[in-house]
Amino acid sequence: MPRFHYQSLTTAGQARQGELDASTRSEAVRMLLERGETATTVRLVPPTGTTSVAATTRTAPPARRSKIKTTDLASLIRELGTALEAGLPLLQALRTLRRQATPKMTLILDHLIERVESGDPLHKAAISWGPPFNDLVGGMLRASDASGQQHIVLHQLADLLEKQLELRREIIGAAFYPLIVMVLIIISVIILVTVLIPRLMEPLLAAGMTELPLPTRILLGLSDVLTSWWIVIIVGIAAAMSFWKVWIGATENRLRFDRWKLQLPIAGRLQRDVAVARFTRTMGTLAAAGLPILECLRITKDTLGNTAMISAIDNVIDSVTEGRPLAEPLEQSGLFPPLLVQVVNLGERSGRLEQMLDHASTAFDRQVNASIKIFTKAFPPLLIIMMACIGGFVLAAILLPLMELQNLMG
Repeated sequence: MPRFHYQSLTTAGQARQGELDASTRSEAVRMLLERGETATTVRLVPPTGTTSVAATTRTAPPARRSKIKTTDLASLIRELGTALEAGLPLLQALRTLRRQATPKMTLILDHLIERVESGDPLHKAAISWGPPFNDLVGGMLRASDASGQQHIVLHQLADLLEKQLELRREIIGAAFYPLIVMVLIIISVIILVTVLIPRLMEPLLAAGMTELPLPTRILLGLSDVLTSWWIVIIVGIAAAMSFWKVWIGATENRLRFDRWKLQLPIAGRLQRDVAVARFTRTMGTLAAAGLPILECLRITKDTLGNTAMISAIDNVIDSVTEGRPLAEPLEQSGLFPPLLVQVVNLGERSGRLEQMLDHASTAFDRQVNASIKIFTKAFPPLLIIMMACIGGFVLAAILLPLMELQNLMG
């Protein structure tokens, strides 16, 4: 049977070391846990005459990592929080979840169990796996490990992930119908210009009409361009997309473009409301979990999704580091609503920042729902007006030459 050399800590904090026989390293760690010791290092003792190969408690995650959805991650975290709330130790709770997990989730849980058995806290075990354990999830797990109330923080994290997912679904649902209408408009225009209009105009040209109305000439010219230069147009579109990708990749250009998006009449306000609602809820959850305010800002800024607002939070972090209050640089940026500035100001003065942010996040969620309703009600009529204009122009291009031909013949 293999022999392992170990270093461990007792419940009283005393360091111990020695050797023990076990079939695997995990079994050696479990044997130490049964003795009331936490393993810090466990390495295989090589047989006499062989090269020593260290096997520490830090094992690399599989090369092919399992990808799970946000819903599955939120469900896993909530189930883990429920198991801990029921009184199960962390390691036993992870093993319980593993017995009923899907194959993809099993790989992740195996990694978490192995790292926790090796003595790592939960947040280090999760971060060592990588996605879907991003900075936000890792920060919340670290807060749960440090707060001593793991189940409460885990339930908060699950709620946060579910609300973010719900918000994303609402936005996708709101944009789905307008996007379909827009695609149909583009397809209809292409078919009219390239196929129908030239065929309808052939009898008029054959009848001797040389001077066509302006709308008809415009459509026929557009038809000639599309049918004769379609390869050049496709290449030009591809080149424009490549140029756009390079241009938007520059930090200054991306910042300029994101600022412009925030100034759009309807879509800009919707984007700002969504970003502020996500920022406020995440910030409040992290602060309630016990993380320092600077750490909360560093984790939360990546949830904004807009480089202009992220840059503003970077300035806030610099100001807070210098000892200035949080509300002042938020107000100076001009990108955050006055309500958020007032909430942060009152929260700092009263020492109840996390409670104030939690209440504000509910108000901002209502604002997002209102903005989504405005977007879904305002955008389809705009598309209908666009379709009416295009249809009227095409109809004029067809009827005007017919009317002139009738006058010539009559």
